[in-house]
Amino acid sequence: MVPEDRSDGPGAGEESARLQAAGTVRKGCDLSTDSLHGRLQSRRARIHQQIDRELRMRTGAENLYRATSNARVRETVALELSDVNSSLQLLKEELAGLDSSGDTGQPESEGVTAPMIPLGLKETKPLDWAPPLKELICRHFGEDGASYEAEIRELEDLRQATRTPSRSKAGLELLTAYYNQLCFLEARFVTPARSLGLLFHWYDSLTGLPAQQRALAFEKGSVLFNIGALHTQIGARQNRSCPEGIGRAVEAFQRAAGAFSLLRENFSHAPSPDMSPTSLSMLEQLMRAQAQECVFEGLLLQAPRAAHDCLAQLRLAQEAAQVAAEYRLVHRTMAQPPVRGYVPFPWITLVHVKAEHFHALAHYHAALGLCDGASVAESELPVLEKVFLASAEARGPALPQEREERSKLGKAHLRRALLGQEAALQLHAVCRALRREDLLQAVLARALQRSLAKYSELDLEDDFHEATEAPDIQPKTQQRPEGRTPSFSRVKVADIFHRLGPLSVFSAKNHWRLVGPLHLSRGEGGFGFTLRGDSPVLIAAVVPGGRAAVRPPHRRAGKVGPPRGGGVLWDSPRLLQEAGLKEGDYIVSVNGQPCRWWKHAEVVAQLKGVGDEGVSLQVVTLLPAAELPVSGDRRPALGGLLRSQKECGQETPVPSRGSPRPRPLLGWNHKANRGKTGRRLSPAPQP
Repeated sequence: MVPEDRSDGPGAGEESARLQAAGTVRKGCDLSTDSLHGRLQSRRARIHQQIDRELRMRTGAENLYRATSNARVRETVALELSDVNSSLQLLKEELAGLDSSGDTGQPESEGVTAPMIPLGLKETKPLDWAPPLKELICRHFGEDGASYEAEIRELEDLRQATRTPSRSKAGLELLTAYYNQLCFLEARFVTPARSLGLLFHWYDSLTGLPAQQRALAFEKGSVLFNIGALHTQIGARQNRSCPEGIGRAVEAFQRAAGAFSLLRENFSHAPSPDMSPTSLSMLEQLMRAQAQECVFEGLLLQAPRAAHDCLAQLRLAQEAAQVAAEYRLVHRTMAQPPVRGYVPFPWITLVHVKAEHFHALAHYHAALGLCDGASVAESELPVLEKVFLASAEARGPALPQEREERSKLGKAHLRRALLGQEAALQLHAVCRALRREDLLQAVLARALQRSLAKYSELDLEDDFHEATEAPDIQPKTQQRPEGRTPSFSRVKVADIFHRLGPLSVFSAKNHWRLVGPLHLSRGEGGFGFTLRGDSPVLIAAVVPGGRAAVRPPHRRAGKVGPPRGGGVLWDSPRLLQEAGLKEGDYIVSVNGQPCRWWKHAEVVAQLKGVGDEGVSLQVVTLLPAAELPVSGDRRPALGGLLRSQKECGQETPVPSRGSPRPRPLLGWNHKANRGKTGRRLSPAPQP
């Protein structure tokens, strides 16, 4: 997903200034003021450093074990490997406990609600953008890379701020702004055959293991992952004891599911387990389940008004059964390899606990509807019977009309509710990390006490009837939350490297010849050419025999150099004095003033104001790949002013058209962008 290529002229400059003045979009979390978040970030960074050190020790020990044949040395190394592996396992458990702790997802209220599973952010190392970007700007765009130090510094500051985003709307805007800038960078500097040459380091969010790759798509994917992870943290911290907080939590988990879905559909060959398709699919299912749980909690807030409404209680039973079904699906995914190998054990246990808990709640609300609900009209019986799943032997359980029979069926549902709640408490007691979650234990204990109290009311001494088998509850929901893709267009950003020119022309995917300066004088019919389009303005037609007409013998007489890794070719001054313009050239300079971002009207006004002295133009001609020269001297151009080739460094050869292109480990899927037409240039009058 690439932001729309738009003019980055005066309007974009004002937008960039507005973003910088706003401050919140460019700054990360101040760890000195946000002490809770600061402790979390510091502990995660410390664990990642220790994991890095232990991995290096393990690699060295494994190499020594394979290299030596001394039995005593091999025994010593084997003991060292065992110790290192134990240390790694403890560090991974500590990281999992950190992700499952209240520091990441502590609710904002004291309400008794079950804890959610937030996802920790991926950590990264600092990155020096300057050397590769300066070299590429000089080599391909023909400009002085040192003149873009301010832009490079702004990009580095933005990336540094994204390492510690605040858990708020401002933090999401910060990550989204950087993601949009990466889209601009990819469109301008990256081609399928050439990357930036930077090595991007990121730590796995689930295991803490480091991963690195030279593809810019890995950086984009990691930032998108953090956008989804930050949504999970925001959703887990909401106050779910009021409708407003529940609505915000549902939206946050939907946004998280949409981010992971977008990542799974568009990125491939990820070098870290947390970004693999199976992991992303599991995270997407988990976020949908948590959003469904929030929907059920919202319906519970209205339950006191419908305590004696049989139909309302049975619908609550179906909603709880839907939540249980969602969590069972997540648990099956987590329990299967390879996901089971790197998902924290507390996550697997918590998901299992919630599946049992909501399955028991479904039977509890079914019991309330049967025992406390008012009499049901005969016309409503077919609707209510659909709440219960039909068994294999019977066509379906009929809903009893007699109060005694309904009480017996309700009591059977209460027994199943008690069994499920006891099973949930037993699972909770197995996991040491979950035993520290007081809120979860309070929720489970309260549900059990409520079911026991209701069962005591129905457990009469003279009840000698045969126990009834309660049927399962049919999962059904009135509001199924689907994933919502993050809204990247809401965060407006200006292309940091807009001075290089519009992306439609001035990108690493294009090669062009810089022609000029050409001096033209006005004739009786004007300058002899017509213009159309904006940013940059295009020469639509050249009048044959006019002042700007091309003279083929002279245009081809000069020495022209091949790009060979660069995008700009430079024609000699002698040739340019005799050559003219041709249809399809883009005007980039008028009388020494850069005009790559000028509108059509601005260029026309400048040309109309020219006197008898004439005008000096500089244009670029796009070169198709089949027409690129193959010999000659290459001379770079800084708007025609760069002095020597030495300032640009050495040339690098371009791979031949027949050579296979290396396949990146992580790539962005461009299928959605295929078939889109380029920007249409609007016609303009002759100056």
